[in-house]
Amino acid sequence: MIIRNLVLSAVLAATATAFQPHTPLLSRPSASRNINRPTTKSSNLVMRDYPKPNVEDTDKYRFATEMSNSFKTTLKADASQKKKVAVIGGGLAGLSCAKYLSDAGHEPTIYEARDVLGGKVSAWQDEDGDWIETGLHIFFGAYPNVMNMFDELNIHDRLQWKIHQMIFAMQELPGEFTTFDFIPGIPAPFNFGLAILMNQKMLTFPEKIQTAPPLIPMLIEGQSFIDAQDELSVTEFMRKYGMPERINEEVFIAMAKALDFIDPDRLSMTVVLTAMNRFLNESNGLQMAFLDGNQPDRLCKPMADHVEKNGGKVVLNAPLKEIVTNDDGSINHLLMRSGEKIVADEYVSAMPVDIVKRMVPKKWQNMPYFRQLDELEGIPVINLHMWFDRKLKAVDHLCFSRSPLLSVYADMSVTCKEYEDPDKAMLELVFAPCSPLAGGNINWIGKSDEEIIDATMGELARLFPTEIANDEKWPATSKQGPNGQAKLLKYSVVKVPRSVYAAIPGRNKYRPSQTTPIPQFTLAGCYTSQKFLGSMEGATLSGKLAAEVIANRAKGNADKPIKEIQQHVIDAASSYEAKEPVGVKGDGAIAFGGGYTVGKKEEELLRESDPAQYEQSQKELAGV
Repeated sequence: MIIRNLVLSAVLAATATAFQPHTPLLSRPSASRNINRPTTKSSNLVMRDYPKPNVEDTDKYRFATEMSNSFKTTLKADASQKKKVAVIGGGLAGLSCAKYLSDAGHEPTIYEARDVLGGKVSAWQDEDGDWIETGLHIFFGAYPNVMNMFDELNIHDRLQWKIHQMIFAMQELPGEFTTFDFIPGIPAPFNFGLAILMNQKMLTFPEKIQTAPPLIPMLIEGQSFIDAQDELSVTEFMRKYGMPERINEEVFIAMAKALDFIDPDRLSMTVVLTAMNRFLNESNGLQMAFLDGNQPDRLCKPMADHVEKNGGKVVLNAPLKEIVTNDDGSINHLLMRSGEKIVADEYVSAMPVDIVKRMVPKKWQNMPYFRQLDELEGIPVINLHMWFDRKLKAVDHLCFSRSPLLSVYADMSVTCKEYEDPDKAMLELVFAPCSPLAGGNINWIGKSDEEIIDATMGELARLFPTEIANDEKWPATSKQGPNGQAKLLKYSVVKVPRSVYAAIPGRNKYRPSQTTPIPQFTLAGCYTSQKFLGSMEGATLSGKLAAEVIANRAKGNADKPIKEIQQHVIDAASSYEAKEPVGVKGDGAIAFGGGYTVGKKEEELLRESDPAQYEQSQKELAGV
């Protein structure tokens, strides 16, 4: 009865507000410091930020806060327990680990191979001073550890919260959008259900009803049901439970590509259920925010400053060459490319899984713990920046493109203060799936920047049919009519050959614990075992968990247990032929697991070190 009354109240509230016009998007326009370009007519759409939602009133946020506080209380080291910790990698996992170790009274030093912090959230400036980002990163209310860390660092004001809705491009109605609108004051999970029910453009009412039953076990059984679905792809789960195929076409394809840059026939259903479980159980879990500027300055620097203020260090341009071990397999020192030997009390690898596999010392290679890493690999993705000579029809939000080539995109000239431009558009787009490794039909990683941009221009012509110009430089726009005027001024193609771990079915059981069988060696990274998968939240939590392992050990407590390893991995490990580690070849972002613009030098290195990136799909080979 209580639930029925709540639903009735929610429906009444929804019918009272659902069809009211949206609040006008108003804000102060700011001057652009981008390239000098001809002035054009300004758009009447400008930025508006919304108040920070209440993200603190959830059990997961309270747990995150309690865990953070433990580093300053129960896990706080006294002078005799203080450890010198070498953290390899300055992405979010490494920064988070060092931040919490410094809170616990330890002395962490981050060794970052590149000249910029952030890893997969890194960014750099081009010759015009425009920022190029490794990826389009969005912050969700359902990121408890990230939100708690923003509070600890006093940088919540750097998040630009957007209206609580999801925006989808309409495939069959080019140039039009539809939304899932979350009604203020309606608690979860009813706000999510109402958002779907009120949308009249994507699914029919019977299709919506058919969607619900397979999701009920998730709400009742929770994480145990979610974890059990890891052996099924999204498509297999749908067919098993009789969900209509159009749900896949209308919703799950967009979700899958946004969550892991992969199509639903390749993505583990656990990933989708994990995300939906957060959003269905937290009223503000799906509300999204953009960072108000570039990630190195607005996110990574406060974390690094906190570490240094507490006695730690951050060292850039410090690539690791080798983990040198003693005869018993314990770590003797880290050998850097410079020849420097780093000796510490504790060591943390916060490197991407594909780089870790290239660094595993010979004496560790027959250990089942490290052999299970063979089952994990990073997924390729491409991030695009495209500057246009005028404004496009935009939304001050993230948009799910529902395109066969594109995942999500945002007009950063509208959504982000630092990139704001009242006269011109700058789209940041995620191009996925971009490789056979991600289930794509074409290996776009191996294509030229011009081919990628031309294909994207074709998709943008569909999204903005009356705005994109017929530009002879881009053949894919050849069918555009005379009304289209917007022309591309410049672009940047950022290829990330090995991004977050590929969450294909059956991978969760191989994700390792932060605790390892090697004394004084701990793992961090979103690929390690934690409930938030491959995301900024997952990376942050993994670093925090790694710091907890070390801080707990420093207090003289027993190590946290190593996660159970699959029997077939144990059986095969002893017969593995151990070899000297391959190590990392070359320099730069791509060599160390990040993303960058790929020139001739980077392509040659990638072809040598990761030839799978240039393998053609079967359809390409067949000329389809």
